[in-house]
Amino acid sequence: MQNKKPKLELTWIGKENRPKLEPRILIEEPEKSYCAKYRVSDKDVFDNKLIFGDNLLALKALEQEFAGKVKCAAFDPPYNTGSAFEHYDDGIEHSIWLSLMRDRLELARHLLSEDGSLWITMDDNEAHYLKLLCDEIFGRDNFVADCFWQKVYSERMDATGFSVSHDHVLVYRKSNAFLVNQIAKDQNAEQFNFMDKKNGKYYRRRSLRKEGSESLRQDRPSMWYAVKAPDGSEIWPVKPDGTEGRWRWKKENVSENELALEFVKKDSHWEIYVKQYIDENATRPPSTLWLQEDVGHNHEAKLEVKAFNSGSVFDTPKPERLLKHILSLATSPGDLVLDSFAGSGTTGAVAHKMGRRWIMVELGEHCHTHIIPRLKKVIDNEDKGGITDAVNWKGGGGFRYYRLAPSLLEKDKWGNYVINKEFNAAMLAEALCKLEGFVYAPSETMYWQHGHSTERDYIYVTTQTLTHDQLEQLSDDVGLERSLLVLCLAFRGNTERHQNLTVKKIPKQVLSRCEWGHDDYSLKVENLPKAPKELRPQTSLFDGEDA
Repeated sequence: MQNKKPKLELTWIGKENRPKLEPRILIEEPEKSYCAKYRVSDKDVFDNKLIFGDNLLALKALEQEFAGKVKCAAFDPPYNTGSAFEHYDDGIEHSIWLSLMRDRLELARHLLSEDGSLWITMDDNEAHYLKLLCDEIFGRDNFVADCFWQKVYSERMDATGFSVSHDHVLVYRKSNAFLVNQIAKDQNAEQFNFMDKKNGKYYRRRSLRKEGSESLRQDRPSMWYAVKAPDGSEIWPVKPDGTEGRWRWKKENVSENELALEFVKKDSHWEIYVKQYIDENATRPPSTLWLQEDVGHNHEAKLEVKAFNSGSVFDTPKPERLLKHILSLATSPGDLVLDSFAGSGTTGAVAHKMGRRWIMVELGEHCHTHIIPRLKKVIDNEDKGGITDAVNWKGGGGFRYYRLAPSLLEKDKWGNYVINKEFNAAMLAEALCKLEGFVYAPSETMYWQHGHSTERDYIYVTTQTLTHDQLEQLSDDVGLERSLLVLCLAFRGNTERHQNLTVKKIPKQVLSRCEWGHDDYSLKVENLPKAPKELRPQTSLFDGEDA
């Protein structure tokens, strides 16, 4: 038996450590949600989501409802330039960054539809490690392209080595069901300056005689033959200098496509042209080289952000034309786009203008100072920059603002986990439905139906202590053809006698499931895990701790 090739994996310090994420619920804050005052078109979308909170927790929160539904994930994560990790040496910094990215990419892959794709921007500092990481998560066969975006329009004269002009855009697919959209073929309309009166279409002329390389008779002897002119004479592919050339088409193709040929007499000799009509549906494969004149550059992006927040220009925005190019290749109108590194909100703004549905996540305060003002201008048709004119945007639609709920469990003054005081009955029921894998769907008529996993399997959440009589009544109400998971603070009596009930205590039922009270998994230094002891610096952030 032939030995299989060993699977190659990227390894790093702490790779085996994985967070036990709590699937939080989302709480809408209607005062921060926003929609147009009237419907601009029948295609307006009003339920786009802007989520304020840690993006890893937010991705986990989205998992139950949106798994397999996202067509495009467009990510612009921190580039790990070292500025966020000043208290760690390079090796540990790099390892922490890989772990944080791994956790987010795994959730993103789960959210993608089978024909979905990931587009992630990165610089040379981590791009090649990121590719290996994505190979491991998505599978090497699902690597699509490494595109190069020219992010500046001129070289930096103060560069000590190379002046870096590009960023990478790594493209991965969920499966081979993904097909990248082709782009419109560039056809210069000014060249199509002849009118065919028979069909009313404009066309351009292209000589039937081959020009340029390999255009001599000796290059293709079979392409040397005579074509009969309208006056009955023979036309040979002779060049103006008298050199024997050749035709572009085979003789049989000339006979079959006579209507596509045009004979023009010049200075007593005939020229034969092929009519080439404008093809409005002509497309070509996209290139992996994205020039700044086509998709924008960093300075252009900063000017776009300055238009809606002149007092605080975002550090590293991306131009709208860049996101338009990505979404044009990856999606169609109505598709769902996800950006969990929202930054200044470019992805959502562009997706909105292009008629895509979107979800954005941002933890920083620029969610309020940059993203919300930007989206309001887009919705109210007050944003005249970016791709507005290119896509003929006229305003409309809206979004709903959510924040992540606090952790379900908190410690009391004795260090014991109890239900968070901020949770009301509805929040508690929704949170436990999500934890147990039930769809939260409270019944208006049956008090014990808070959610369901199947048509016959339900969940009931209560902070009461259930008595023997209450359990008897519940069992009778549920009936023998249905089952009910009961989560309560306490209960009395023997629950095993009720075959249609499964009774569990909270918080004991969920205590070991998650990391409770962990609200921030971001790239801020104060939220990062400690380095392994053997790799800690002697004098640093760790001063004063036990060795």
